[in-house]
Amino acid sequence: MRAAGVEEPRLDAELLLAEATGWDRARLAADPEAEIPPPAARRFGEMVRRRLRREPVAYILGRRGFRHLELAVDPRVLIPRPETELLVELALELQPRRVLDLGTGSGAIALAIAAELPGCEVIASDSSPAALEVARANAERLGLAARVEVVEATLPSDIGELDLIVANLPYVSEADWQGLEPEVTEWEPREALLAGRDGLDVLRNAIPVAAGATPVLALEVGAGQDGAVGELLKEAGFDEVETRFDLAGIPRVTIGRRA
Repeated sequence: MRAAGVEEPRLDAELLLAEATGWDRARLAADPEAEIPPPAARRFGEMVRRRLRREPVAYILGRRGFRHLELAVDPRVLIPRPETELLVELALELQPRRVLDLGTGSGAIALAIAAELPGCEVIASDSSPAALEVARANAERLGLAARVEVVEATLPSDIGELDLIVANLPYVSEADWQGLEPEVTEWEPREALLAGRDGLDVLRNAIPVAAGATPVLALEVGAGQDGAVGELLKEAGFDEVETRFDLAGIPRVTIGRRA
């Protein structure tokens, strides 16, 4: 896997071997000479072959952790990233009564907010029927289906009064696309990532529409996009604009607020 260009080959090998054997990684570390049963070895070999094709580990395992949840994921949806947790943290800070997760994908943001804010009404929308199948299945499996309304729409027309909209919408530019890892460009849904020449096409369309539905709009953005997105928020009528940084120090979430 190292020779194939995999970024963290040892970690990935341990995760796949743990899945194949049903053993945890602590047992693998404690007994590195343990004999692997033939069925597990065959399963491990097949998973390694998939990883050599640069299929993401999350898709091979069929799951990804996000906050305190374990979400089912497959190529119909993006793999949730740690930096997206900033949107959940903002919701915990603001304590909204009604929140919309725009472009929900796997349902990661909506389900995490519902799990951590029991008094909040959560709506999750997406224009992709395939993604919504994943989101609904995750909501059912996590016991949150009664708390999260899943809607097929970009922005529901009859959404009513909201306190907050959070969104991880496509923001990758055409120029940046070819420089991304094969795990992204060859496996994750392109329509959930790519957004025109400068990466702002989807946000340009979404911000004016969302601005009429909420006093607070929080958007995940790409590196270097916070200034341009901030201007779009101001043009849409938001009086205050703030950007928050991820753990790598990259401007990652831009927030518009109306006084």
